Amino acid sequence: MKGDDLRNIHAQLNGDWKIVDEHHLEKKFIFRNFRQALAFTNRVGELAEAEGHHPDIYLAWGKVILTVWTHTIDGLTESDFIFAAKVEEL
Repeated sequence: MKGDDLRNIHAQLNGDWKIVDEHHLEKKFIFRNFRQALAFTNRVGELAEAEGHHPDIYLAWGKVILTVWTHTIDGLTESDFIFAAKVEEL
């Protein structure tokens, strides 16, 4: 996905997901402590395994950064936005 197609589907996604270089989605989640950030990371991991769609996850004290794209095409597809929407439901 590129250009208008990318912007149109992004407009439908809730949350503060950013499109970076028309290549991947990224979002930072903030938590009160490491335990909450870790628990969220584990929920994302379970979702990733269930969906067969695995984001890059950066875990630190009080924050998690997710980076999502389709590795096989080295870019964004509709499934990346679907995965991001499911993360929003966690």
